[in-house]
Amino acid sequence: MRGTMSKTTRCDILVIGGGAAGLGAAAALAPEVDLVLIEAEEAFGHHASGRSAALYEPGYGHAAITAMSRRSRPFFEEIGALSPRGLMLVIPKGEEEAHAAELAAPGMREISVAEAQALVPRLRGAAVGRCGLIEDAFDIDTDLMLQNFARTIRRHGGRIVLRAPAQALRRTGANWQVETPRGRFEAPIVVNAAGAWADRIARLAGLGPLGLRPMRRSVARIALPEGIDARRWPMLLGAGESWYAKPDAGALLVSPAEEDPTEPHDAWADDMRLAEGIARFQEMVALEVRRLIASWGGLRTFAPDRAPVIGFDPRAEGFFWLAGQGGSGMMSAPGQGILAREMILGAPPFIGADLAAAIAPDRLVQGGQAVN
Repeated sequence: MRGTMSKTTRCDILVIGGGAAGLGAAAALAPEVDLVLIEAEEAFGHHASGRSAALYEPGYGHAAITAMSRRSRPFFEEIGALSPRGLMLVIPKGEEEAHAAELAAPGMREISVAEAQALVPRLRGAAVGRCGLIEDAFDIDTDLMLQNFARTIRRHGGRIVLRAPAQALRRTGANWQVETPRGRFEAPIVVNAAGAWADRIARLAGLGPLGLRPMRRSVARIALPEGIDARRWPMLLGAGESWYAKPDAGALLVSPAEEDPTEPHDAWADDMRLAEGIARFQEMVALEVRRLIASWGGLRTFAPDRAPVIGFDPRAEGFFWLAGQGGSGMMSAPGQGILAREMILGAPPFIGADLAAAIAPDRLVQGGQAVN
């Protein structure tokens, strides 16, 4: 079926949300169906997708996330979106026992403090108790990925409509109708890939929210002192995910890695949180922070059980969830798109039936009502 442009734009599938998840799903579906993707902002990838640390570390996250991240790798390699980075865990002296389990993360091997200092010469050896290294971790060229998704959608006749926030959403007969400032869109299947706003889209549809909660994370881009070249440093991760630092185009990204519950909004950095994170970073790394080049906030959205929410809602025909990716949406986006395509078109999910059940919206719904 191929939709025609009219006062009401009709299509097979309407995707709500132009972040990594929505674009990835639309790119996977576009060769098979007629689809439209609507995005509230003036550009896609504006919120969480545009503010990611952009690290591909496929062992991180829920089992379904790691499966989708691994499935994403051939796509990333085909378009040339990965470049070597590595990830180093830094455990402070005196906290070795409390964080020993973190050294058993998938793909991590323990290294000596001397080996760690060879990789990051500014590491304060006297303050470090133990270190671990994951070599199979890469920077993701997120812009390349998102632009590739968009080109694929358009090449197959799909449409991306910007500045089109969903204002009303209702089921009429066999179709969903969505009202936006850019017109009305109608499709039998709606994909809710609205990120931090996913529960709000569910409310528009007359469904109870599933309890998805956005968590703010603050990030600063700091200038490096003259003579410091951090380009080959691995990403540094504080024990207990208490901070991280990552080289970025001649500067350094530093974050307190906080998870502060908030409402969906255009997030900004919390200055006090940033100061805390930079202080923790400096306890481990001998680097004077003289100025911030920029700072920003992002929203990482989780379901109550911190598993993603992917699948059809049991309360309403044709309402498909693609949300709750937490901090793993960028590295798993291509795999998520493949999984969404399989589920929507009725193919067996590549993650298997058990994992598919573990991330299904059904788990958050009892007796026709959301439980959170």
